[in-house]
Amino acid sequence: MPYKKWGKPHQTSDMSETILMQQDRLNKVESILVTQARPTDEKSPYFELARRYNLKVDFRPFIEVQGISYKDFRKQRINIMEHTAIIFTSRNAVDHFFRICKEAKFEMPAEMKYFCVTEQTANYLQKYIQIRKRKIFAGQKTAADLLDLIKKHKTEKFLFPCSDKRRNDIPEFMGNYELHLTEAVMYETVSSDLSDLTEVFYDIICFFSPSGITSLFHNFPDFKQNKTRIAAFGPTTAKAVTDAGLILDIEAPMPNAPSMTGALEIYIKKANNI
Repeated sequence: MPYKKWGKPHQTSDMSETILMQQDRLNKVESILVTQARPTDEKSPYFELARRYNLKVDFRPFIEVQGISYKDFRKQRINIMEHTAIIFTSRNAVDHFFRICKEAKFEMPAEMKYFCVTEQTANYLQKYIQIRKRKIFAGQKTAADLLDLIKKHKTEKFLFPCSDKRRNDIPEFMGNYELHLTEAVMYETVSSDLSDLTEVFYDIICFFSPSGITSLFHNFPDFKQNKTRIAAFGPTTAKAVTDAGLILDIEAPMPNAPSMTGALEIYIKKANNI
């Protein structure tokens, strides 16, 4: 699909930041596809958005996480018990780390330290271990928060359970500070089967990772964007959208819209003349 340059940007009246909106693409929004699992919390802002603006909002994960077998993990020749600290960036990492440990019949020593990207991830550890607060360190929201904590523990031997498509920020940081880090691939990110969506049209599709874009073209190699608006969360996802030759219509987070739903609402108000 040929890439179209942005038209004259519009600026919303209640914003300190400019959100670029292409004039000929500001068509009414009635349906949204969120490329994630349906939220379990009925108070999710997506449901509120649907109610407030009378929208059809569907959820469909574009990617699936599959754990690698213990046999394949052993091929990496990693001795988990040689490490003194574990870095967790997601619940998936927690689940698959302890799955591998169970298959290997490893029991975590009481002195093991855990560095988690968020408090929620840290609390999730309770599913597998008895939490000792002095052994758990949690960032506020981002990897940058976590890295500030890691800097204070330079003598630890860190193990980083991750997927085959992990981000580079943690390994790069550890390398820059010459900290001991072992990456352990414990799960893989694969494209979901989306063949049932072949004849389905949505006004907006929301993406949250470059893997989602990969899945889109894996399932639909001849995908044409046409009037479908693309929303992306995070700079790496936004880059994946434009690198694929697609038009990026909605980007989050923004200073005035820190969430995907916030960015969607700003766009919908403009497109639907609300």
